[in-house]
Amino acid sequence: MNKTKDYELTIIIPVYNEVDNLDRVEKELAAFLPKSLVKACVLFVNDGSTDGSLDKIHDICGRQKDFFYISSEQNHGLSTAMKAGIDTIESKYTGYIDADLQTNPEDFNLLLKYAPDYQLVAGIRAKRKDSVFKKLQSKIANGFRRKMTGDTATDTGCPLKVMWSSYARQLPFFDGMHRFLPALMMLLDGKFKELPVRHYPRIAGVSKYHLWNRLKGPFLDCFAYRWMKKRFIRYRISEQNI
Repeated sequence: MNKTKDYELTIIIPVYNEVDNLDRVEKELAAFLPKSLVKACVLFVNDGSTDGSLDKIHDICGRQKDFFYISSEQNHGLSTAMKAGIDTIESKYTGYIDADLQTNPEDFNLLLKYAPDYQLVAGIRAKRKDSVFKKLQSKIANGFRRKMTGDTATDTGCPLKVMWSSYARQLPFFDGMHRFLPALMMLLDGKFKELPVRHYPRIAGVSKYHLWNRLKGPFLDCFAYRWMKKRFIRYRISEQNI
């Protein structure tokens, strides 16, 4: 039996070499779960970590009854880790937060208020605590993506989201798709909403993103999205006898 079926929200946390952050992740998520507006659990997705993160995850899940994990021997990247988590869970809602905890788990309750009416509710990093250069990279990438996709989202890189699991499982996944969740929801006629959430500087571990993969990847993926959008299959059954 899949234990996530007993919860209304499963919070996916992709982990790649974040051992120095995991004690804080355990502390803050364990404190949040009793306060959640819906019954919630945590699913770690270990993405081929080589720094002892998996051992730490074993320890956490051994003492926290609402924490679970899946693990891959190889590193496949954030989008694949997210897909693995979405394919695994059976709760009504899918949550997402990064293991660096630059966002606050308590802000899930801000998003959950709107989850019944929007298939995707995402955070916007208010008073973003990143370098000027990093914020400039994101501004350029977000602006180009909006022009190419027409999704109107202002901060697709914010690592705090809640989705309907039934929609999340239908999303056409590709490497880099985590930047295109609002646009992909549009393909499914889903609605999305953005809300300001708190943002903090990274205090442990190392960012997995730099200029090359922050700009080049989204640039190329925009063209892939436009190609897919033109060919995306949509249909509705109006009548049946089956």
